[in-house]
Amino acid sequence: MTESNDASITLPSPSTAMDILVGAIEQIKFARDYTLQLLDSTSLDDWFRIPDGLPTNIAWQVGHLTVSQYGLLMFRIRGRQPSDLELIPGKFRKAYGRGTTPSDDRSRQPTPDELLERFNRVFVDALGELDSVDSDVLLEPCEMPYAGYPIKLGAIMFCPLHEHIHAGQIGLVRRSLGLDPVR
Repeated sequence: MTESNDASITLPSPSTAMDILVGAIEQIKFARDYTLQLLDSTSLDDWFRIPDGLPTNIAWQVGHLTVSQYGLLMFRIRGRQPSDLELIPGKFRKAYGRGTTPSDDRSRQPTPDELLERFNRVFVDALGELDSVDSDVLLEPCEMPYAGYPIKLGAIMFCPLHEHIHAGQIGLVRRSLGLDPVR
């Protein structure tokens, strides 16, 4: 273990960081499986409905998870690549990034199928990036959001926590639409 700039946090060794990465990847997959169970049991017709008393809809949740997963697992780890502009165009980021407002206007958003395609593509691409990440990269510092450590590995560790938070919101939207719980 090595000391970070914050004396109260002991950073993992490179080999421990790789072990933690393996566990984080499994948690990322587990979180995605649960999110997909929720989405698979929800009609695409309901994706843009904002239930009374709630500030969100399923379409925004999926778009937001897409942008966030790209940010946590790709951008933060290896920086922006030229192909990222097609993967996460500025317009998409501005519609679904942190601090944006969900809309029920279908005409100004991607279809549910388009959202799902991008959601799945980022997931596959991000896991591919993590398969080849070097332990030294994992130990590089980063800013919030992260979990556990103020390093790139901490950003990766935050990703499944973030997805579970939004899966809970998807579950709440589903229940508010009158749908039965998945579990």
